[in-house]
Amino acid sequence: MISRILDHLEEWLIAVLMAAATLIIFVAVLHRYGAGLSADLARWATARDFTGLAEIASSVFRWVISWDLSWAQELCIFMFVWVAKFGAAYGVRTGIHVGVDVVLNQLAERSRYWVVLFGLACGALFTFVIGSFGARFVWHMYETQQTSSDLEAPMWIVYLAIPLGSYLMCLRFVQVALRFALTGGLPHTDDSHVAGIERQRAPEATHATSLGGAV
Repeated sequence: MISRILDHLEEWLIAVLMAAATLIIFVAVLHRYGAGLSADLARWATARDFTGLAEIASSVFRWVISWDLSWAQELCIFMFVWVAKFGAAYGVRTGIHVGVDVVLNQLAERSRYWVVLFGLACGALFTFVIGSFGARFVWHMYETQQTSSDLEAPMWIVYLAIPLGSYLMCLRFVQVALRFALTGGLPHTDDSHVAGIERQRAPEATHATSLGGAV
């Protein structure tokens, strides 16, 4: 039950942050080009004595620049950092990370089993270490009370994505390793449903690819 809630929370967080960042970028681009175009139109109309059009363009320009969106770029960068960290954990859970399996496919099945477990254990250890160092860094940011330049947001909240995302990724590696140890199965994506991709796989090739995807 808890795992299912965590799965949905992970997916919703990624989707909401990506949608919000895309919307903010779209509005910021419209704001930038709207200000530039209205200013150019006002100058063009003034030079040709189109008084009415010049006043309208000037009014639009003043209205556009009254909206301060200087924080948009910084906020979107922070959002994509969080998306990247939690997206990496999602990738481990769903098996969408790229794996190099050239050597792995040449091994015997029993050897592949232990190599895959070793790779998953290394992934769990690495992400745990990164999460621990990230937690120390976040604590340092909290003590110094540093803020971002545009939003003036506490930087410890921004960098909180490092320990949270890394620990979640570590948990996903442990879950995948346990599932593989018990069932021998690994999460992997199937690209056969993608339009324009047609191929046939032998059963042993499918098995080898699923093994290689997690290392």
